[in-house]
Amino acid sequence: MTRLDRSLIAGLPPFQGMTPSDLDRVIKQASSLRVSKNYEIFEQEAEAHLFFLLLDGHVRVVKTTPDGQQVIVRYISPGELMGIAQALGRKIYPASAIAAVDCVVLSWPSSLWAEFVGAFPSFGINTYKTVGDRLQDAQTRVVEMSTEQVEQRVAHALLRLSRQNGKKTDHGILIDFPISRQDIAEMTGTTLHTVSRLLTAWEGKGVVASGRQKVTVVEPHRLLTLAEGGEGR
Repeated sequence: MTRLDRSLIAGLPPFQGMTPSDLDRVIKQASSLRVSKNYEIFEQEAEAHLFFLLLDGHVRVVKTTPDGQQVIVRYISPGELMGIAQALGRKIYPASAIAAVDCVVLSWPSSLWAEFVGAFPSFGINTYKTVGDRLQDAQTRVVEMSTEQVEQRVAHALLRLSRQNGKKTDHGILIDFPISRQDIAEMTGTTLHTVSRLLTAWEGKGVVASGRQKVTVVEPHRLLTLAEGGEGR
């Protein structure tokens, strides 16, 4: 088995402020795993035996409602922790995590969570900040769902993805992982038909460009106008 090196995690947000010896102690207890696209890393309501760090790739976090509908809660980017049920005081995963592309992840036994938080204060501070940011994001989306028209919700979702995972190209800001119109519908509480209609209309205006599982925000300022309830012309 290949020994993992602390350089894999040094400088990543959860581990900022930790000494080389602390990083060695953490990485020594990690396991590395390659996860194929569309493979489930952990399942909603399963016992949270492990927590994870995404090293490479993108992961979508999906929650299934009691009536069987799937909602994409968020996307995880490289350098982020996931499956941290312990930070929420839970023993089961509140949602599922599915690889959006081929991924590389590190995992640790959940029994180590309290040990890490106690031994490495910066780890605790960094991870609970992450939890706070995610809760704030979730609250923002609840407000959007409750108060905004569907056009605004879809525009906000695309802006959020372009900020978190955007890659500048000659044509605009490419959302840098495969994302389908169905994915966007599941993020915004609407239908595939509605998302397709909106993207087609926005492409006609030159606001976005989309292809097979690809979306580019061509004119972010006009998309922001749409998100704020304007015409975007």
